[in-house]
Amino acid sequence: MPAILGALKVISVGSAGVVHIGDVAIIAPKAAAKTYAGSGSFNTGDFPSTYSVVSSTNTNDQDIADENIVGL
Repeated sequence: MPAILGALKVISVGSAGVVHIGDVAIIAPKAAAKTYAGSGSFNTGDFPSTYSVVSSTNTNDQDIADENIVGL
């Protein structure tokens, strides 16, 4: 179904990312990542404001493999 878009702002696209505007049946990028970040790290927008006095991130992971990907 056709769509009418207004302003579109794409800041960045990663190596396994997909930006598709229009009709599509299947989009299946293959990637996995584990990200550790502290308080207020993933804020988005033009004027973010965060107030974090004390922050700590637990990065202890006992798994051997996380998010295994099987594909072509």
